[in-house]
Amino acid sequence: MKYPLVPAFAMSAVVLVTLAGCATKPAVIAEAPPPPATAPVVVAMPKGAYVGMAIPARLPDGRYATPNRDLTPDATIWHFRVALNVAALACRGEEGDRIVAGYNSMLTREKAPLAAAETHYAAEFKATGTKDWRATYDNGMTRLYNFFSQSPARDAFCDAAAATLADAALVDDAGLSGFAAIRLAVLERPFTDFYAAYDAWRESRSRPIYALAATTAPGPAATARPPRLELDPSVFQDTTVTH
Repeated sequence: MKYPLVPAFAMSAVVLVTLAGCATKPAVIAEAPPPPATAPVVVAMPKGAYVGMAIPARLPDGRYATPNRDLTPDATIWHFRVALNVAALACRGEEGDRIVAGYNSMLTREKAPLAAAETHYAAEFKATGTKDWRATYDNGMTRLYNFFSQSPARDAFCDAAAATLADAALVDDAGLSGFAAIRLAVLERPFTDFYAAYDAWRESRSRPIYALAATTAPGPAATARPPRLELDPSVFQDTTVTH
């Protein structure tokens, strides 16, 4: 039996179709959308602060250069008394009234150890041998009163003073030195917390803030124009007490 001859060009077409069917289809790779734009990190200026405000320097140990560093036990007691004296003078309202009552009670109750602490603390200045030691002492006291009088930290300071005086009612003469050392740090903290908040705000304004902005909408076409970094323009804004 004879079979009809198939033209050569027809055989080639059949082979091509067969090979095409066997070819591996290209894999479809999903393209990830560009990362979303990141919002600039903005640190708020703390309440009561202002641009150019002068605050103590932060020292290598991370603390601030306040008048309450490196004190002797007598100096600690006297600085503690000064802090509460400022609170009795500056704090207002019902809390202020409680502070005044607590402070006056402490002066009566701790009269002897407070007087001794002041005498010994003044003697530390006199022992330096300088002729104007009294002026140096008085200047130190002025600086100390001014430190505790800073208004931006007033609310938290008054809260700390009220709690301290409430607890001081349970402290006897022998325990005053240890109590003063612990609570002086508590009374100082509202001010150093304010300094830290101001430093954080100031540092956030001193460095450029970059936001990642996509130039095209998400999708396959986004690969045609890659994301770019754009500068956030906002960085260019540059004693017995009575009330």
